[in-house]
Amino acid sequence: MRFDAHATDQAILKEIGERVAMIRLNQNLTQANLAEQSGVSKRTVERLEAGESVQITSLIRLLRSLGLQQRLEALFPEPVPSPIAQLKLQGKKRRRASSKELRSSKATSWSWGDES
Repeated sequence: MRFDAHATDQAILKEIGERVAMIRLNQNLTQANLAEQSGVSKRTVERLEAGESVQITSLIRLLRSLGLQQRLEALFPEPVPSPIAQLKLQGKKRRRASSKELRSSKATSWSWGDES
């Protein structure tokens, strides 16, 4: 199964559970071993592999124990500024968000570095 726009939440949970189970078995780990290494209960591993909902912190712990935490980068890549924003930045790093007042006025909505 692919994770496409037409997949239901339940289908996606089931697929995630099946994939975690296959990876766990390929690493020759029991559910109890994985649970102990991850710091979660064995029931949490059972629930995840059965396609049931688990807390995201538990999922992260399990992924870390399976050596998969770096794959989260594919889900949540670091945001890249738009070309216009890159020109405005010109090597500077944005340090804070603007207030609603500034956004609605004609004043600059971004604050950069030292403004003395």
